[in-house]
Amino acid sequence: MTSDDVLIVVIAGLLSTSCAVLGSFLLLRRQALLPDAVSHAVLPGIVLVFLLTGERASATTVLGATAFGVACVAGAEWLRRTGVVASDAALALAFPALFSLGVLGISGFASGAHIDLDSAIYGDITFTPLRTVTVLGTPVPTSLLATGLTAVCTGLFVALLWRPLSAATFDPDFAELSGLRGALVGRLLLVVVAGTAVVAFDSVGAILVITFFVVPAATARLLTRRLGPMLLVAVAVGWASSLIGHRAALVLDSSVAGAIGLASGALFTVALAVNKLARRRKSP
Repeated sequence: MTSDDVLIVVIAGLLSTSCAVLGSFLLLRRQALLPDAVSHAVLPGIVLVFLLTGERASATTVLGATAFGVACVAGAEWLRRTGVVASDAALALAFPALFSLGVLGISGFASGAHIDLDSAIYGDITFTPLRTVTVLGTPVPTSLLATGLTAVCTGLFVALLWRPLSAATFDPDFAELSGLRGALVGRLLLVVVAGTAVVAFDSVGAILVITFFVVPAATARLLTRRLGPMLLVAVAVGWASSLIGHRAALVLDSSVAGAIGLASGALFTVALAVNKLARRRKSP
């Protein structure tokens, strides 16, 4: 593989690390579709920051887009509390409106200015090695810095809040009553997921973000029942999917992000078969 190929795999692997860890908690909290909603809802934030600053991949972009992602889920939560619609319907009502607003913003104000609907939907991870920033006199891909920093922040977030986060994931009422501030930790998890979705959006677009968050976590869930091992297995599945998918994309001359998603689905199928075989052997 060339150096660019290695960079693409590393960027995808770092992205998978953050998404798989957070996705494991979301899966256990029965919020698996939350990243999909957030990834669509952040589009108007990206467009707005781009129109104001002319930048598409900066800290300001992440903050602005994350604010829209949080607003999407907060709006859906408000709708749910009214009792008019269920929680899944409330989320389905909130994020299409924001995504449509972003599409109108791109079409009307940002068309042809380094942000377009194809990259917003499918991402452009293939071109991530070409966008660089100079660090200590050395050009470094912007996406490598962003995904690396995101992976570190995600690891610190989980490590520092492990006890309240795990307690709130399995028993939110217990976490709240025992003083672990389960509700607050849940909101912090939402903010971290939104920020990670923004970083993922730049590389894999709105469609495949859900793959990076959910499929490795679901695969790990089939192979282990303990939270700690589940996180490790999910991260390993994410890296394996990145490597296998990239190689498949080179052979098939196709989308890297799409091939990674397909590889992730294939690994889930293998894990499902292993899980079923193990259950049959245990049954009398």
